[in-house]
Amino acid sequence: MIIANPTQENIVTYVRSLSLGEGETLMLLFAEHNCPQMEPLFEALNALDIAFFGGIFPGIISGNQRFEEGVIIKVWNDATQPFLIKGLDEKGWDFPYLLPHIQSGKTLMLTLVDGLTTNIADFLISLYHIAGNSARYFGGGAGSLSLKQMPCVFTNEGVFQDAAIICLVNQEVRLGVKHGWQKVAGPLVATRTDKNVIHELNWQPAFEVYKGIVEEDSGRTFMEDNFFDIAKGFPFGIFKENQEDIVRDPIAKSETGALICVGEVPENTVLNILKGESEALIHSAAEAALGSSDKEKVLKDVFVVDCISRVLFLEERFPQELQAIRDGLGEPGKDIVPEGILSLGEISSYSDGLLEFFNKTIVVGSLY
Repeated sequence: MIIANPTQENIVTYVRSLSLGEGETLMLLFAEHNCPQMEPLFEALNALDIAFFGGIFPGIISGNQRFEEGVIIKVWNDATQPFLIKGLDEKGWDFPYLLPHIQSGKTLMLTLVDGLTTNIADFLISLYHIAGNSARYFGGGAGSLSLKQMPCVFTNEGVFQDAAIICLVNQEVRLGVKHGWQKVAGPLVATRTDKNVIHELNWQPAFEVYKGIVEEDSGRTFMEDNFFDIAKGFPFGIFKENQEDIVRDPIAKSETGALICVGEVPENTVLNILKGESEALIHSAAEAALGSSDKEKVLKDVFVVDCISRVLFLEERFPQELQAIRDGLGEPGKDIVPEGILSLGEISSYSDGLLEFFNKTIVVGSLY
């Protein structure tokens, strides 16, 4: 359910009408513009004695439309209360309290993170060590399109930055993960990195190597004020054998010539430089939807986590990507309106159940 005018009154009135009971947890996903004041809203929701969690994102989607303001509200049945994990910019997390709630093969682990914090990949590795293939993982990175870090994920306790929220749901889901970006150069070795910052490629200053390849392919020249405008079409790909690269999105250049990415790049990682073509990206959305389908089961709902940088790249063609999702779902999805978030990084199980933090990727979750 989307509320296009997300006033506190409209939100609370709708939530009251849901008459939530035990084991039902509310998820609220806000587009970053025109949000209500969070503290009074949380007080009003807490007065209703309900469990809730959510985040603030660069945008939200419903059907074939994207929204820069509004809120999507979803009720998860047979769900835990949300767990808040603080200090993602540090280390030393431990999650033994999650184990009693995990039912092998039946648990969906909804995970929202501050998309501009550090150590996200390490955090997800720690999470996977707890639950492994017993759970399916699905979520994304919250935050502002301005790329200025701010408190952006919340529970009944308040709104936080450098934090993650986890809610475990007894829900059958099938996930489709695709991006459609194609290799234009590589392999390169990230010979010196620090978390999400690439200092050197092939033992040379990272930006100089990247600049030479991208300028030659694009015919454009990097200036002081156009890095992101060019780089949005040329992400890095972490090489993976026999499957799509894991994309890392360079969003800024430091004064020292380092490249700042969304998500970590481990030292000595083998990288490719990728290039986007609109048709390939749109087709990948249909493939993700098809990958989430199970024609032998009854489809109940479709939730989408789509990277905001795909919007910035596709521009006026982005509604075609949303339509491609519906086309990929086929007949079972013809009466279902997909909803979801435009994220700063995507979280999903993929391949053999492994957990990954993606960039510039689309994840379609079909709920059965």
